Amino acid sequence: MTQPQPWTAGATGSAAAGDRAAPDAADSATVSSLQADIARAHSDYGADALILCDRLVRIYTAEGIEVQALQGLDLLVGAGELTALVGASGSGKSTLMNILAGLDSPTAGGVRVAGHDLAAMSARQRLAYRRSVVGFIWQQTARNLLPYLTATQNVELPLRLAGTGRRTRRTRSGELLELLSVGHCAGRRPDQMSGGEQQRVSIAVALSNSPSVLLADEPTGELDSATAASVFGALQTANSELGVTVLVVTHDPAVSSMVRRTIAIRDGRTATETLRHSADGSDELGHAVEYAVLDRAGRLQLPREMTEALGMRDRVRLEQEPDHIGVWPDQPATASNDVTDSEDGVA
Repeated sequence: MTQPQPWTAGATGSAAAGDRAAPDAADSATVSSLQADIARAHSDYGADALILCDRLVRIYTAEGIEVQALQGLDLLVGAGELTALVGASGSGKSTLMNILAGLDSPTAGGVRVAGHDLAAMSARQRLAYRRSVVGFIWQQTARNLLPYLTATQNVELPLRLAGTGRRTRRTRSGELLELLSVGHCAGRRPDQMSGGEQQRVSIAVALSNSPSVLLADEPTGELDSATAASVFGALQTANSELGVTVLVVTHDPAVSSMVRRTIAIRDGRTATETLRHSADGSDELGHAVEYAVLDRAGRLQLPREMTEALGMRDRVRLEQEPDHIGVWPDQPATASNDVTDSEDGVA
């Protein structure tokens, strides 16, 4: 039996090594090119957005069971927008709001607000972020206001924590309370105000440090329709008069019908967007048009009522047309087709 010869370095060995090195160098160049393309895509995505979520993931573990609250969510919100966020209970909208508010951290993906990378922040940095960059309004007024302070004192408290002088604090609190039509509540404690007044004062508190973003989690959820309208009017005023970007989580259809953009979240991802455009370019809200959201991975959530009506399950067929893509339910082959295919040798 012929024994295999040991490998020795020589002319042939050097050539072989060179042959192996060339593909390695080419592979490295290809990997570097791909990494550069990925980095460029990440840097280009949402470059002008004030709020950016890039394939955002949040996983919770409870009693050994993992729950994916957010499953690669993409979201862009521009500066100065007033946007409503809707979704069923458990859809992930509250988790998203907590992450944007700096109250929670993502498991994976990217999230940036006003140039701040929330995924890379320390606890101290998130505290500073909550005090200066974002304002938050809870549904329960008791979480927004200290019960033993007056409206003016509640609005001044964040300013005091930021080291703002007394005269500036008093001027700022007075201006905000007047702007939101609760100037008459300046000397009242929360138990001396109505529910609507409490929420409008809460908005003033959230705006005291001039944040870039105002987040509101069901701010009208515990109010009657007339009071809810006045509270939402205060949010509109903050958006139009102060230029603050407002993102509102709501189940109230009246609220979502009063904004130009409504984003629906389903199963931890953005599912649809409803946009209202005026026909003449005015500020009036026009007819609503609902769009399905195509995320960066090319995923599309089809409405359940549509898929069930057409019997779509597990698989669908896609057909590209010149101006659209057709989506068809998967139809099993008939017996006659099976015979024909077999005869043709295509089975």
